[in-house]
Amino acid sequence: MDSKDYLKDISEIKDMMTKSSRFISLSGFSGILAGIYALIGAYIAYYLVTHYSHGVLLLNGWVFKFCLLTLALVALFSIITGIILTTKKAKQQNAKIWDATSRRLVFNFLIPLVVGGIYILIILSQGKYGQSGGLMLIFYGLALVNASKYSIGDIQYLGGIQIILGLIGAWHPGYGFWLWVLGFGIMHIIYGTWMYFKYDRK
Repeated sequence: MDSKDYLKDISEIKDMMTKSSRFISLSGFSGILAGIYALIGAYIAYYLVTHYSHGVLLLNGWVFKFCLLTLALVALFSIITGIILTTKKAKQQNAKIWDATSRRLVFNFLIPLVVGGIYILIILSQGKYGQSGGLMLIFYGLALVNASKYSIGDIQYLGGIQIILGLIGAWHPGYGFWLWVLGFGIMHIIYGTWMYFKYDRK
């Protein structure tokens, strides 16, 4: 057996170890759709606030409650789309959709996300919603970075960008909405497109 065969064997072993320790069936197209959902949701919220609330959100007003419902629907549609497309990709790769690796991925992703969601709800109940956009980006970015060690490592870069945008939003609350649009909308579309051409088309 020559050196080329040894290198080939080492490469195959490395690929097997990567597949066993990381969930690599995430769909790039689901990221694109999540970004589109976010942009649609942001447009609806912006339209409601500017046309029916005179640019001011009241916590006990119907516009604020409808904006929260829109946000929840964006998250729900993104999750459902991600599950459907990721399951489809996993079947094409003959990979398991739910195993020890995917469970660790979900668990590590949800820890910062759930904690952040609870914290944001607490400050909203106190009438402090100026920081909510930035906080959403920060905790979502932390969730991505925390989960990246169990999935495609590139996810950590998206997480880092979200954290930076969130910190900017925390420093300048007046730009929180537009930074939210940039982070959850545009960056998801850019990142999803990159992932699609880098992994899904192979």
